[in-house]
Amino acid sequence: MECKVKNEYGTIYIAEDVMLKVVGYAALECYGIVAMSGQRATDGIVEWLGRENLTKGVQIRNVGDMLDVDLYIIVEYGISISEVCKTIIETVRYKLESTTGVKVRKISISVEGIRI
Repeated sequence: MECKVKNEYGTIYIAEDVMLKVVGYAALECYGIVAMSGQRATDGIVEWLGRENLTKGVQIRNVGDMLDVDLYIIVEYGISISEVCKTIIETVRYKLESTTGVKVRKISISVEGIRI
């Protein structure tokens, strides 16, 4: 899936991998997040993913001309999960919209684990 951005100069096509990396790096910049997490649906085992595989903890879907973003994260123990998620939502929305020009409709966060 690639995203199209139209402006007065023409059409820009942005690869899905680029958008996934923008979201992943923006999320990892936020205080309180330890890692991205991928979940295998077949056995429910949660994998911890470092910076090299951070796109596996992110899913995006086109909804019309906007995006829905799903994040799977692991947070640090002792930090307010709701505040971490609020910060991630604000940061990811800003970075994705300012970097790619694509509007974000919704960001959903699934906290898959906590690191002690």
